[in-house]
Amino acid sequence: MHNTRSTTTPIHSQFLERMSPRAFMPEALTTAQIEQLVDAARWAPSASNKQPWHFAYALRGDANWDAFSAIPNEANRRWCLNAGALIVLVSDRQTSPGKHSFDAGCAWGYLALQAHDMGLATHAMGGFSADEARAVLRLPEHLVPEVVIAVGRRGDASTLPDDLRERETASPRKPLAEVLSAGALQSRV
Repeated sequence: MHNTRSTTTPIHSQFLERMSPRAFMPEALTTAQIEQLVDAARWAPSASNKQPWHFAYALRGDANWDAFSAIPNEANRRWCLNAGALIVLVSDRQTSPGKHSFDAGCAWGYLALQAHDMGLATHAMGGFSADEARAVLRLPEHLVPEVVIAVGRRGDASTLPDDLRERETASPRKPLAEVLSAGALQSRV
C-alpha cells in the first residue's frame, strides 16, 4: 500500500503510516508477541493511575480461537478471522467510574503503535456482540467489552471481497484547523 497521508506539522512518521487494514495473512502470532503488545499498552496514561483495562486474547488456531471467532459481527468475520490473533479489550467501570472507556482507548492506541513498530497491523472493531464477549470471557457486570482487535501480519488486499478491497486504503483525517481551537469552541462542534 502506498501511503498518501500528509500533515502540515512535523510529527513522527508512525502516525501517518499506521492504518487499520482488513487484509491479514492467516498465520498465528505468538504469546511473546501478544505480551509485547500489551506490555506497551499498560504504559498508557490513566486517570489516577487506575489502569482500568484488561486484554483477553486468542491466537489463531488455539483452544480459544473458535469461541473468540463468534464475538465479531458477521460483517467483520468476513475478514478478521484471517488475523493472527483476536484481542478483546475490556474496561472496568467499577475501578474507574466515568474514565474507564477513555483510559482503555488510550491503552488501545499504545498497543496499535507498538504493533506498527513490530511490523504488525491492527484493526479495532466496534462491530461485535457485547453479549457474546461477556459469555466467552465470563465477564462480571462491572467489566465492559470495549472493542475487538484483529492483529497480525498485513495481507494482500486481493484476498478480500471486492467491496472490502476498495476500502483497503489509509483513511484521511480532518484538517488540523477543524479539530483545534484556541479558547472556546463556539460553533465548531
